[in-house]
Amino acid sequence: MKGRTLGGVVAAVTTVLVGLLIGLNFIGAENKVERRIDRLYSLADPRFQHELGVLLGPPFTGGNQVQALANGDEIFPPMLEAIRTAEKTITFETYIYWSGHVGQQFAEALSERARHGVKVHVLLDWLGSMKMERDLMERMTEAGVQIRRFHSPHWTHLARFNNRTHRKLLIIDGRIGFTGGVGIAPQWEGHAQNEAHWRDTHFQVKGPVVAQMQAVFMDNWIKVSGEVLHGPGYFPTLAPVGESLAQVFSSSPSGGSENMQLMYLLSITSASSTIDLSAAYFVPDHLTVEALLSAMKRGVRLRIIVPGKHIDSDTVRSASRARWGPLLAAGALIAEYAPTMYHCKVMIVDGTLVSVGSTNFDNRSFSLNDEATLNVIDPAFARQQTALFEADLRSARPVSHAQWLARPWLEKASENLASLIGSQL
Repeated sequence: MKGRTLGGVVAAVTTVLVGLLIGLNFIGAENKVERRIDRLYSLADPRFQHELGVLLGPPFTGGNQVQALANGDEIFPPMLEAIRTAEKTITFETYIYWSGHVGQQFAEALSERARHGVKVHVLLDWLGSMKMERDLMERMTEAGVQIRRFHSPHWTHLARFNNRTHRKLLIIDGRIGFTGGVGIAPQWEGHAQNEAHWRDTHFQVKGPVVAQMQAVFMDNWIKVSGEVLHGPGYFPTLAPVGESLAQVFSSSPSGGSENMQLMYLLSITSASSTIDLSAAYFVPDHLTVEALLSAMKRGVRLRIIVPGKHIDSDTVRSASRARWGPLLAAGALIAEYAPTMYHCKVMIVDGTLVSVGSTNFDNRSFSLNDEATLNVIDPAFARQQTALFEADLRSARPVSHAQWLARPWLEKASENLASLIGSQL
């Protein structure tokens, strides 16, 4: 009898501890933004640029050049070429690194540079790199590549297991950077030619803002290794090379977890004419929906492209669709990309601000993941991104409010169920 009682107590305590760990993983470390942000100025007002810099950390810096790279055939060659020509340092942080042809190419290029004396630092998310063959990692390590895994399972930080690094950052010699949505996996190869090859955009960056990108990488490298990388090999003097104002900032549950949502809310609130949003995962909370509705009430045109039937998470798609009603009723254009999985993460506001990076339009990116975003203020660059957005829009199927209302009841039920766990998607 005593044995049964003791066993029951152990089982109860175990259940409580497991529940506590799950709860700690699902709750962010900081308070969420909960109140509506008042519109005090337009995006064209210099105060927008100033306050975005003050609130999010680094100020906007001039003299930058940003080039968009669409799909793997345009993305991977310049990334690999930059790695192969590195002279001093390579810093690389990514969520997804799987095996396959492109993974092999990156491993070989990184290893070759390490063997020639280049300091190569690779930070992989533990969960996102689970499909990476051990052989690839061993070969890179033997060549001298320093590899760290972000939040590998360990009893000392089980409460942080749900916090992943979702950042995609590659910096070469502290002078050229790459960021966006692409992962190192077969899905991103090609040119989005079929449903097995995803549509995505990555960005090549040159100019003074690359130092901010490097600093974001250092944030997590210090956390996982305790090593401070510095000196001219990592932070060289960077001369102006272009016309774009730019800023790179980060968010993390351990500090500034609400930076991403704050940036979106400030940008939406400051919009005067247009918001175009490419969103791989669009699960907005009530506050964000209200900000978008307020923008439309003052005449802002809202267009959103999301994945269609080709998506890697049906639960995310269901949770997303459950929240479209008020936006569609107010006149928003929401269109589902048809040819393949749509993994782009780009926001264009008033034909001036372009926001790109690893951040999704959902609570996981806003509160749970470590993210990095590049903001660019440049009308010419914004026009280029708008043209790319409209090309994607031609391959997407708009959903009307009437169509949304006429969804089968079973579909509505599954969407409402998925929406209940929307804070974790």
